[in-house]
Amino acid sequence: MNQTLADRQKGIRKTVTIALTIAAMFVGALAYTLLHPPAMSIEELRNHGGYMFEKGRIMQDFSLVDDQGEVFDNKRVEGKWSIVFFGFTHCPDICPTTLAQLSDFYRELPKDILQDTQIIMVSADPDRDTPEILNSYVRYFHPEFVGVTGDFFAIHRFATQLNTTFRKVAGETPDDYQVDHGANLALINPYGHFQGFIKPPFDGASLELNYSSMRTLFNDMH
Repeated sequence: MNQTLADRQKGIRKTVTIALTIAAMFVGALAYTLLHPPAMSIEELRNHGGYMFEKGRIMQDFSLVDDQGEVFDNKRVEGKWSIVFFGFTHCPDICPTTLAQLSDFYRELPKDILQDTQIIMVSADPDRDTPEILNSYVRYFHPEFVGVTGDFFAIHRFATQLNTTFRKVAGETPDDYQVDHGANLALINPYGHFQGFIKPPFDGASLELNYSSMRTLFNDMH
């Protein structure tokens, strides 16, 4: 049976519509893959500076003070993912650079992930970093960042649990000193267990890739 011109045009439109739909789906899938790369394995993470333990390490009890003078203990790192950085407000370069990078990273997180992620800077210089000083310092980078200080030995024990070290480096006067500290970002899972860490150098893309991969791997394990 011969097709009329209208039938042929109708068939062409249908074919074009299907082709455009398939193309749009392909482009959409490609864009999603580029913007949301698949989670890396534990072995692949290491090539990008991320180190994840197959089983989170249970943390001993600790009691510190946040930048508003409130108790900061184990309960404060439960129910959310915590990204912990050790630094100090007199730090000339590494600390402000890292916090600026964390601020950019934090602002770009999807809303659902943002809601269960907290960024915490623990002072490696509690003699100078009072809660008030920490408050104005960390919130300069983002109003939701949390600063933590406390007794030197309590901080040292907390840092040791997160595979981080720090020490004073003497200056010309007793008050003119620097603090040599580890620059890794420690990750505490929602159970309050030490789950892994990310080594510098950092940038928004590597932070997002490491963090999202660790979260995905963690969820797959649980």
